[in-house]
Amino acid sequence: MVYETLGLPNRENSSVFIQTYLLGKNSYNPERKRPLVLVIPGGSYNHFGEREREPVAVRMNALGFHAAVLCYSIAPMRFPDALTDLANAVALIRKNAEEWRVDPSKIILCGFSAGGHLAASLGAFWNSSFLKDYVNHTSEEIRPNYLCLSYPVITADEKYCHEESIQNVIGSISKEAGEKICKSLGHTSMRDVVSIEKNVTNDFPPSFIWHTLQDEAVPAKNTLLLADALYEKGIDCEYHLFNRGKHALSLANEESAKADGSHIEKECAVWPELFINWLKPMIS
Repeated sequence: MVYETLGLPNRENSSVFIQTYLLGKNSYNPERKRPLVLVIPGGSYNHFGEREREPVAVRMNALGFHAAVLCYSIAPMRFPDALTDLANAVALIRKNAEEWRVDPSKIILCGFSAGGHLAASLGAFWNSSFLKDYVNHTSEEIRPNYLCLSYPVITADEKYCHEESIQNVIGSISKEAGEKICKSLGHTSMRDVVSIEKNVTNDFPPSFIWHTLQDEAVPAKNTLLLADALYEKGIDCEYHLFNRGKHALSLANEESAKADGSHIEKECAVWPELFINWLKPMIS
C-alpha cells in the first residue's frame, strides 16, 4: 500500500489535498495497471463526512482498485473553486499514472451527497468552454471516465434541493463572473448552472447511481431527475432506488456505521458489488 498526502496546484490552503491508497506492486503481474477510484466525501460543501472517506477507499482497494480521497474547497468559497480542485486532482492522477500503475482510461469518481454533486459537476462540465478559463489542463486530462454517485445532491430546484449545499457551492461568486458562466452555458441563473440535470450532454460519463426513498436530507427526486436526463441523452446508467435507509449511509455496513450502531442498512450494503458488476464489462 502506498499512502501519501499530496497538495493540489494553486491551493495554498492545506485543507485541499488528495490522499492516495495505492495497491502495492506484485511479483506475479508487476506491470499490471489498475483502475483508480477517487472518493469524494460529502458534507454540504462545508465539512467532510469522515465515514465517506477511508472506509470507502479501503473497500475499493478490497475490490481490486487503486483509490484516493479528495478533500476539496468548502465554504466560504466561490464557484467553481471545488470543481477546479476536482479537475486538478484528476489531472494529477493522470500525470502520475505510469508511476502509480493506474490505467488513465479508467478513472472513476465516487461521490457522496455534496461530493456526488461535485463528481457529477465534473461529469457535466469537463469538456465545457467555461471550465477552460479556470484550469490549466486540456479537457482530456481532466475527463472522468465513469461516475459512481451515492445519494448525490443534483438539483437546485427549490422543491427538491439540499439548499445548504446549493448556497455553499455557488458561494460568493461575483455578479460579473456568474453572468459570464451563465452565458457560456446558456443559462439565466447560477442555480441552473449547478442543477446537474440541466447540464447533461452527450459527453457525460457512464454513471452508477444509488439512493433511498427514506432519505429526508436529499430527496430521491434528485437522482430521479438525473437518471431521466441521462436516459434522454442515451448515457449508460444503472440506477438503484432502495426503499429503506437514511441519508449518509456510506457503505451501509459495520465498517462505516456510527458509534451508536446507526447507518447500517443491509439492503443498501450491496451497492459496491452492484457497482462492480455494472462497471466490469466496460473496463474488461
